[in-house]
Amino acid sequence: MVNPVAGLGGRVGLKGSDGAEVQQRARTLGARPAATSRTELMLRQFGLLTPHSTLLTAAGPMGADAARAAGLDATVVHRPAGPGTTAADTRAAVRALVAAGAGLLLFCGGDGTARDVLDALGSLGTPGPLGSIGPLGPGSGPPVLGIPAGVKMHSAVFAVHPRAAAEVAAAWTNGGVRLASAEVVDRDEAALREGRVSVRLHGWLTVPVLPARVQQRKTGSSAADPEALGGIAAEVAERVGPDGLLALGPGGTTHAVARALGAADACLTGVDVLRLQPGGAARVVIRDARADQLLALPAAPWIALSPIGGQGFLLGRGNQQFTPELLRATGRERLLVLATEAKLAALAGRPLLLDTGDPELDDALSGHVRVITGRHASAVYRLTA
Repeated sequence: MVNPVAGLGGRVGLKGSDGAEVQQRARTLGARPAATSRTELMLRQFGLLTPHSTLLTAAGPMGADAARAAGLDATVVHRPAGPGTTAADTRAAVRALVAAGAGLLLFCGGDGTARDVLDALGSLGTPGPLGSIGPLGPGSGPPVLGIPAGVKMHSAVFAVHPRAAAEVAAAWTNGGVRLASAEVVDRDEAALREGRVSVRLHGWLTVPVLPARVQQRKTGSSAADPEALGGIAAEVAERVGPDGLLALGPGGTTHAVARALGAADACLTGVDVLRLQPGGAARVVIRDARADQLLALPAAPWIALSPIGGQGFLLGRGNQQFTPELLRATGRERLLVLATEAKLAALAGRPLLLDTGDPELDDALSGHVRVITGRHASAVYRLTA
């Protein structure tokens, strides 16, 4: 089941895609949907791994288009009355797939879509952290796995990448994959656009789990050491140099670095472009930038990102403004990864993650990266799709 408008607001800085008004605004700003292509990527890999599986889907952009593009035969069990872009369309498609006997429910979308799937199944399943195992609650239906295509995706029901979703689904099809309850959480998009972060737990879904292929739920970061953040900011200023352009990704760590550089008006939840002044101070030249604004900059910027707490995502979750086009133009050498030692330790050895929307770029960026952890301090950490 595909939510055709999932992730529509990401590249244009709208923090999400919920609601017809936001979707129309995103299109006005030049956004293009990507859910079908991400589902196609997953299905191509899945078809190679399990060529004899039976695929059930909804008509048109809610699934059949992606299956056809991937070269797979699929049985259509639901035809939406409209374009398939509403929450009601998602819930109706889920119920139809379950009624048709789906053994594993794959959906493509973001946290909002996960909430709709949860509502359609009509049960919270077995509450508990990812990794706990328990029987499905009455009426909770088949296990579920998300193909990531939204803006945020803080829930623990998603694979880390469309190709990873294919691996998990294939492993489940072949048997032997354990099931675990996973949290469905979502942020208030309206509050997010106002610079406030408000997250709510909505319930649990049962997911098949392969180690490192299903993402963790985002966790909040504990208060960071101001001295460490000041050291990171000083290191960034030295790398970028006077009059350099610096594009800062969203998040608490990067926001604190911006403030340490003197840019008190930087945005917590968006991408800001700063110009460094002599002496290391900075001023915001574009606040809450869109992808097209980043591509139109007069010179290639440095890009500073910090991984999402608990998940480890560096690219592809909440910062889709950093497009593959921009990342190729700036080059790997202008990518600055920022994290305190405590933030890295909280990952418990799990790698930093990539999901840029371009599998070839993900592969090219994978490897080991130097993470700035303080003044003249760094750590080498693995980066992978």
